[in-house]
Amino acid sequence: MENKNIKAVVIGEPSGASMDAIMEIFPRHKAVLDKYIQNGDVIGVGPFSDMGNMAIFRSRAAAEAFAAEDPFVLEGVVKSFAIRDWNDSLLK
Repeated sequence: MENKNIKAVVIGEPSGASMDAIMEIFPRHKAVLDKYIQNGDVIGVGPFSDMGNMAIFRSRAAAEAFAAEDPFVLEGVVKSFAIRDWNDSLLK
């Protein structure tokens, strides 16, 4: 039986890119992210104070597909990333 509480979190480590470099890539990143948001795959997203970032996806498959096409990953804004399974304990 599948546990519906399990989500997948993509955690990106910052590369040290300048804000100018990040903002140059941001529109392409946002276009990809918006596709996953519109499909209902993303339930949370945002940066950390150290310029790293994370996004919470409804499934590991969606998280993996996103990471494979995210311009932040492909163009070096994100130095590395990890996808971790997360048990959302607030859901019943």
